[in-house]
Amino acid sequence: MFRLQGISASRVALIVSVFWIGSSANLTAQGGDNPHTSLEDVETGQRLFQIHCSRCHGIDAEGDDGPSLRRGRFRRAQSDAGLFRVISDGIADTGMPPIFRRRTDESVWQVVAYLRSINQRPEDISLPGDVEAGRSLYTGAGRCATCHMISGVGSLLGPDLTFVGERRSPDELRADLLEPDHEVAPRWWSVRVTYIDGRTIEGIRMNEDTYSYRLIDADENLWSIAKRDLRESQRIETSTMPSYDDELTVSEVDNLVAYLFSLRTRESAP
Repeated sequence: MFRLQGISASRVALIVSVFWIGSSANLTAQGGDNPHTSLEDVETGQRLFQIHCSRCHGIDAEGDDGPSLRRGRFRRAQSDAGLFRVISDGIADTGMPPIFRRRTDESVWQVVAYLRSINQRPEDISLPGDVEAGRSLYTGAGRCATCHMISGVGSLLGPDLTFVGERRSPDELRADLLEPDHEVAPRWWSVRVTYIDGRTIEGIRMNEDTYSYRLIDADENLWSIAKRDLRESQRIETSTMPSYDDELTVSEVDNLVAYLFSLRTRESAP
């Protein structure tokens, strides 16, 4: 996935100018089909989304103050033209405002293209793996529940996977399994601290402020640590999850991806 902080200031300025200034200021939806669906359109739409929409919907559209937009369906619009109108006009009497007045049709369609790219319906995606075999692998030899939780069963040492199929595409899930360091959210960074007396503790950073850390260690013990008692601390931005690249066969990875992608709610996104 792209990250906003990875875009240069000049690139952001260019994207903003494309979004706000254009030959067409009239954003009435032009028919039912999106005319801007190339890979380049999707990538531009993602960057535009991160600039203009992520404050409410999260940097990866997973939800924040606003709802997640990765659940496969949209409650208020199903067609591309409907999404175009929602993005352009907002939704009355809700927290969803319209996109600001000066922008182009093309840029709105590009945001629509990005949202479509992350919301392919599961029934439209053909996966080589077997869901039930993946479920058995998750609970058995894969040892996934030693770090992750599904529907209240498992551990707190990694992300809750109850609805992971809504947040991650099959390709993203595969990358999570094979290259866990490729994208580690700050929520899952670790910290290794050394007390003045030489004792060390390492754990997932649950919280940090000016004066203290709260860590959870590999045994799920919760530590509250005053920074004034430390000799040093080291932030670790790699994942605590091991790579399955050399642990599982190709078919086993396929099965595990199929199972994880099946973990979705039955409800549509708002």
